[in-house]
Amino acid sequence: MDLRQSKELYERACAMLPGGVNSPVRAFRGVGGTPIFFREGSGPFLTDVDGNRFIDLVGSWGPLILGHAHPAVVEAIERAARSGASYGAPHAGELELAELMRAAVPSLERVRMVSSGSEATTAAIRLARAATGRDLILKFDGCYHGAVDSLLVKAGSGVETLGLPDSPGVPGALAALTLTAPFNDLDYARDLFARKGDALAALIIEPVVGNMGVLPPKPGFLQGLRELCDRCGALFICDEVMTGFRVARGGAQERFGLRPDLSTFGKIIGGGLPVGAFGGRADLMSLIAPAGPVYQAGTLSGNPLATAAGIATLRELSHPGFYEHLESATARLTEAIARHAERLGIALCINRVGSMFTLFFCASAPHDAASARQADAKRFGRFFHELLAEGVYLPPSQFEAAFLSAAHRDETIDAIASAAARALERI
Repeated sequence: MDLRQSKELYERACAMLPGGVNSPVRAFRGVGGTPIFFREGSGPFLTDVDGNRFIDLVGSWGPLILGHAHPAVVEAIERAARSGASYGAPHAGELELAELMRAAVPSLERVRMVSSGSEATTAAIRLARAATGRDLILKFDGCYHGAVDSLLVKAGSGVETLGLPDSPGVPGALAALTLTAPFNDLDYARDLFARKGDALAALIIEPVVGNMGVLPPKPGFLQGLRELCDRCGALFICDEVMTGFRVARGGAQERFGLRPDLSTFGKIIGGGLPVGAFGGRADLMSLIAPAGPVYQAGTLSGNPLATAAGIATLRELSHPGFYEHLESATARLTEAIARHAERLGIALCINRVGSMFTLFFCASAPHDAASARQADAKRFGRFFHELLAEGVYLPPSQFEAAFLSAAHRDETIDAIASAAARALERI
């Protein structure tokens, strides 16, 4: 495979951008080799600067649930751009997007638009502390809630890929306000709440971990955490930046029967453009300025391009049978890959929730960050490159989720499964 132009661009980028990239996982440190520079996406495909075409299983890390350059989304962006890219003032589009979100997610009694998932989690935590008058936050090992100082503690994803437990530059006093617990260990959480519950402002969790690879919650785990929060007066923050509108139209909270106090969103609600949102109980959201004293602001919040793309996307997702078809297609793909691995005697577990999944080279399915770290990351790296040579672009890290889109038709899924079979034979 000719990657000369990608290599040339990467050399140039290393002289200008830290590590040659603008987000760590793009650097291929988790799998080795040189990052690929892309020039366009269409449907389920990405084409790089050297003209190589790949079936894309990254989907911009989740938001492209309709595939690249979906006609309805492109048309909405073009129409919005002709009227101006940003107003820094209210417009009808941001209200329509919020109403569409609330129609799908009943816990969103009020919504505030922001510009990223990280911004959404930062504001939700600030609000939780203000509402409770408490300082401590609980997060779970391997969950990533954005590049936020107080949350870069056992943060999964790019931190895991680079082998960093935390990040330099985060003050110890700030990190000390964040408690951590193992995902899927309700007994550990009960003990922690018994000791610290009265000082806990909120618990924040990815209901399905996507940043240690996909880790589904055990039955009753999320509901047990909800009960613990209720007993001590802590707020339950559901980070749906990845799972929102991805694992179900109403997100993970619909799929698992949750009603959080606050939720955070990103990814899909912007149709691939930078966007985020947080929302929840009306009494809590009434504390956000200008309705209340908790300050949060942003010039590009609810900007017309992102909201137009989000509206177009959420309308498409409301079509009957959309999620059932997408989940069925993803199950068919992962089951085919698992059968090939079993035939070859390769220890491979595939964790899947809805249309997000991760391949772990290990004997038993990981259920928390500790067990995910036991997977053979080196073998994953070899598989990644063999699959890349077959024309399939998998996330370049063991600790990330892969995604299918509605643009991955039956023939595309069959092509991925066949490519995976050949790649498995060579590792």
